[in-house]
Parts: sequence; C-alpha cells; structure tokens
Amino acid sequence: MKLKASLGYAVGDLGINLYFISTLTYLLYFYTDVLGISAAAAAGVFLVARLVDAVTDPLMGAIAERTRTRWGRLRPYLLFGANPLGVITVATFTVPDLDESGKVIWAYVTYTLFGVLYTVVTIPYSALTASLTDDYQERTKLSTFRMAFAFTGAVIVSVGVAELVQGFASPAEGYAGVMTIFACVATLLLLVTFFNTREVIQPPVDEKLSLNDSFRAVFYNPPLMIVIALFTLGMLSFTVRQTVTVYYFSYNVGRTDLISTFFGATLATMFVGLVFVPKLAERFSKAGAIQIGALFTVLASIGFYFTPVDAPMWVIFWGCLVALGGAPIAVLGWAMIPDTVDYAQWRFGKRADGAVYSMSSFFQKLAKALGGAGVATALAAVGYVANQPQSAETLEMILNLMTIVPIVLMAAMILLARLYKLDGEAHAQMRAELAERYGSEAVESLPRDY
Repeated sequence: MKLKASLGYAVGDLGINLYFISTLTYLLYFYTDVLGISAAAAAGVFLVARLVDAVTDPLMGAIAERTRTRWGRLRPYLLFGANPLGVITVATFTVPDLDESGKVIWAYVTYTLFGVLYTVVTIPYSALTASLTDDYQERTKLSTFRMAFAFTGAVIVSVGVAELVQGFASPAEGYAGVMTIFACVATLLLLVTFFNTREVIQPPVDEKLSLNDSFRAVFYNPPLMIVIALFTLGMLSFTVRQTVTVYYFSYNVGRTDLISTFFGATLATMFVGLVFVPKLAERFSKAGAIQIGALFTVLASIGFYFTPVDAPMWVIFWGCLVALGGAPIAVLGWAMIPDTVDYAQWRFGKRADGAVYSMSSFFQKLAKALGGAGVATALAAVGYVANQPQSAETLEMILNLMTIVPIVLMAAMILLARLYKLDGEAHAQMRAELAERYGSEAVESLPRDY
C-alpha cells in the first residue's frame, strides 16, 4: 500500500477516538457530576445501550458484507453516517432542562442512539483493514498507523477536554461545546478516509452469503474466538482504568489539576510504544507480543498499587508503564482480526468480514459497557457520593479498580494468548491456498501498491 492510502485510512480513527475516548473517559463522570443522575442510574444506561448493541452490531455486519455500491461495500457508511454520528454525540453530552427522571430518560435515549450510529460507522471502518491488504505483516503496519492516530485522538480528548470545558461558563455548556468541536473535526476526518481508500480485497463476484455462512465464519472460527477474548480483556482493563482515573485523582490524590497531566503522559508513553510493536510482533509473533505486553502491565500495576498517593510523580510513572504494556494488544488485536477473516474464507469458502468485525466490535463495546457499569456499580456499592469527601472504603475500591482489576485481566490474557496458533507461517499457507482456489476473483484489478 502507498503511504497516502495508509494514512488516509488511519486518520479516520483519530476522528472515531474523539467520540470513543470522550464517552469512555468522561461520560460516567458527566452523568453523575454534571447531568446529575445517580451512579446506579448511569450503570443502567450503559447496560441497556449494550443490549441494543447485541442486536445492531451483528445486523450492521450482515448489512455491510452484503452491500454493493459503486463506492464499495464498506466506504459508503463513512460518507453517509459521519454527520448523524456527530449530531447524536453532541446530544449525548447535552444537559436538557428536565427534572431528574427526564434527564435519566434523555440519557437512555441519546446514548442508545449514539451506540447505534457509532455501530453504523465503525464496523465498516474497522472491516476496511481486511479489504485494503491481505499481507500478514502489512496489516500490522497498517494497524500501527491506525493506532497512532487513535492515540492522538485519545491524547486530545484526555488532555484537552478538562481544560477546554473550563473555558465555558459552566460544565454543562463546556461539554456540549467541546463535543460540537469534536463532531465537526471527526466528520471531516471520516470523509478524508472515504476519499483516500479503495476496497482492493473483495469476495468473489458471484459469492452469495447466507446467515449460516456468517454464523460459521464467527462461531466455527477458533482463532477469532481467541482474538475476541483478548480484545475483551484488553478493552475491559483499559476502560476500568480510564474511567476510574478521574475519580482517583479527584478523591484519592486530591489533585484534579494532575488529571490532564496523567492522561497526557500515559497516552504519550503508549504512543511511543507503538513504534516497537511491529518489530516485537515480527520477532515473537503477534500473540507472543501480546503476552509480553500483558506481563509488563501486571508488573507495573503492582508498582502502582504500592505507591502512596502523596507521591504523584511516582503515580504517573507507574501509570505510564501500565499504559506501555497495553500497546501490543491495542495494535495487534486489529491486525489479527483480518487474519481470522482469511481463516474463515479458507475453511468455509465464504468471505464474511462484516460478521467477523461486527462480533468483534460487539464484544469490544460490551467490555466498554461492563467496565463503565462495573465502575459505577462498585462505587455505588461502597457509598460513593459525588462532590463529597469519600470514605476509606470508597478510596480503597477506587485504588483496587485502578490496579487489582487490570492485574487479574492481564493474567487471563497471557493464558489465552498462548492458545493462538494462527502465526505468519500458517497465514502464508492459507493465502497461497486461497490464491490457488480463487485466482484473481477475490481481488480487484488494481495495482498492489495503489
């Protein structure tokens, strides 16, 4: 792939992460401390939205893989879905003039609609990876570019939101204003992706997918099941840490001024870690690199747990090392999913990339919801009250969420990654057999370095 095409694709994830990290990091805090609903009510909002995703994610995957237009199967959803997604994001972070019950209903409606439109855009976007190249190592490089822009979006949100919100007359106006800016930027970036990518890898022109084909491509696909489990554990760990960080610095450390510094330092460290991921995967395999990163996170989380709150620079130091260990799964999960698409086509003779990516997306969002709802439920269980001094039990719970939970999740990730067998050699053999089976039918007549 040419650099222009790689960057054109990757830049879209910057826009997507303006939405993703905003909801991941600030939506629970926005609900409890700005919109003014209880932590228990917020937990219900997260869970209901994910139940809707249980239907819409597979449905969107089925629609996308059966779409046929002059722009391709996947790119049209970026063109027509970007603007509605921006509008609903602003509404999700808006405080309406309603009583508490009305605000709860508003949260249910807006966040559920956000989830639907996010699905419409992000599942086709993610599935593009498998349609842009079929090269095993090139997919790692493409995913690295993508994650570099994703982390850039994460840094902008994590560092910038708190500062930008303070520039408005009130937090309510601030969140709505900042999300309006993000929506405009994200819409433009998704359009850049639309105009700078081509869907090179295509299913055979006469291929007809049944629901059973899609089902087999997902549930009779052992490599995919492992990747989904790895993705779920990684996202759950990241979500819990990202969500509880605001509470940790607000109440345990008592230094809200360090929130932006912490987010900026940890995400910048993760960004630096991206540089080494392709070489790490080439040397130890994709699954091996994930195991190394997970072990690194475990050790760093132990250091974080024993760091006193009156040593904030050491808190930031250990937080950076925890984030560095998360870089391999953030990149390589997306690089492994296209390989599992090839596996399903090799095994069953059908290319059901929409089904594969929709199921991966669903479990990623399920992990995000469980992480957010889990934090909210845990805080409610120990008597958290917004904007008040917290009990020792509450402070201990916040610390455990920051450290013990990631340790347990990363230990499970190490064990699962050892079961993944679809390495570069196995993938190369599959590609050769697919090329012999289909010839040029599965690829458009475009030059390989488009």
